[in-house]
Amino acid sequence: MASRRNRVTRTAAEEAVRTLLRWAGEDPGREGLRDTPKRVVEAYHDWFSGYSVDPREYLSRTFEEMAGYDEMVVLRDIEFESHCEHHMAPIIGRAHVGYLPTSKVVGISKLARVVDVFARRFQVQEKMTAEIARCINDVLQPRGVGVVIEAVHECMTTRGIHKRGVSMITSKMLGTFRSDARTRSEFLTFIDIRDRK
Repeated sequence: MASRRNRVTRTAAEEAVRTLLRWAGEDPGREGLRDTPKRVVEAYHDWFSGYSVDPREYLSRTFEEMAGYDEMVVLRDIEFESHCEHHMAPIIGRAHVGYLPTSKVVGISKLARVVDVFARRFQVQEKMTAEIARCINDVLQPRGVGVVIEAVHECMTTRGIHKRGVSMITSKMLGTFRSDARTRSEFLTFIDIRDRK
């Protein structure tokens, strides 16, 4: 996916920022805005770095020495920043990921990295939730996967309806997390997202 970015030159990207500044009523040549196009392009390079990374690579190194461990693995409160693909506004939230291993586990930092890769792309929260769950399921092939994401969408708080204090919660359950109510309930108890600010 990195090749998509390379089709547009940095010069063209910076000029696009200047165009938006002029459209907003500003003078991109004034002192305070002179370096803004460069800074915005650098910020975009960081914010959308997920397009140049394959999240599956993070899950490729696993560990099989588990001493018979076959219970749920849960990583909660993975903070992330993403951007809404409809308005390019920030989405700020937390992801909670759990899986039931078969014969292998993955380093927990790798689960957080998978969340980051998908977050660093233009997103819809529902799609991001499903993408993370499917990636973990496809690579690790566990007995089940659960992903819950709770986030605040700045496209709703800073424009349009202007509603603050509203968060969105999405979930994707696969395997035993979907078919077994007890497994799903255990996962939801572990992440306990009620009133944890």
